Amino acid sequence: MRWLITGAGGMLGRDLCALLPSAVAATHADLDITDPAAVRSALKFVDVVVNAAAWTDVDGAEVDEAAATAVNGHAVAGLATACRQTQVVLIHLSTDYVFNGRATRPYAERGLANPVNAYGRSKLVGERAVLAAGGYVVRTAWLYGVHGRNFVSTMLRLAAQRETVDVVTDQHGQPTWSKALAGQLVTLGERAAAGFVRPGAYHGTASGETTWYGLAKAVFDEAGLDPARVRPVTTARFPRPAPRPLYSVLGHEGWTGTGIDPLPNWRSMLSEAMKEILPALG
Repeated sequence: MRWLITGAGGMLGRDLCALLPSAVAATHADLDITDPAAVRSALKFVDVVVNAAAWTDVDGAEVDEAAATAVNGHAVAGLATACRQTQVVLIHLSTDYVFNGRATRPYAERGLANPVNAYGRSKLVGERAVLAAGGYVVRTAWLYGVHGRNFVSTMLRLAAQRETVDVVTDQHGQPTWSKALAGQLVTLGERAAAGFVRPGAYHGTASGETTWYGLAKAVFDEAGLDPARVRPVTTARFPRPAPRPLYSVLGHEGWTGTGIDPLPNWRSMLSEAMKEILPALG
């Protein structure tokens, strides 16, 4: 199959390109998804598109929601329409931020979307357009990996600079290794193109759940450092322009019957990931 990876310069995009070395790898410099003519041209001779391009500045979206929606919403709608017209399978990456974070049990794929910030609202616009066009939406959250800035690499950097690190303990989610998610997306693309998986929303996050504090302690442990150096604080300790959902745990029932397994437990996934992350950091 012929693949197009948008957002190929990002953490997930780079992992996808490593798994699909023959794919067309489009960074923002190569393809501006807000340009309809460029999008239509890029879809020529393509079977599957994985759209990992996005406005990812959550706090910046709170300041300029129109600009964030132009990328995460309207541009994605144009891409979805073009894919439908050319019969190209579209897999679009979305976020746990489309939910309000007030739940006490994992959000189902068909759960009510009710974002609490501008970034979540912008992503929801794109989601709805993709689903209306018969595409695939994969919501993920708390991504980390070898490439780019992320929570795990930040904790390792801070561990080398400080005796203690304060980390919030009242936000719950599922730390997800971008490389593992990339593998799941490739399998989804293959099975979707073969007609084995129905279009719709799926959740591409690790199984289980923890807090940022729990993740930080696990990172220290995996790195051979004392987890007691991580100190628990509340979200109120770090005020941000955009409110964050306090509960971002997603359910995985949507994978039932697809022939695709949900991702493993976050803790075992982290152990595998650290075997690559630690050497990469030197």
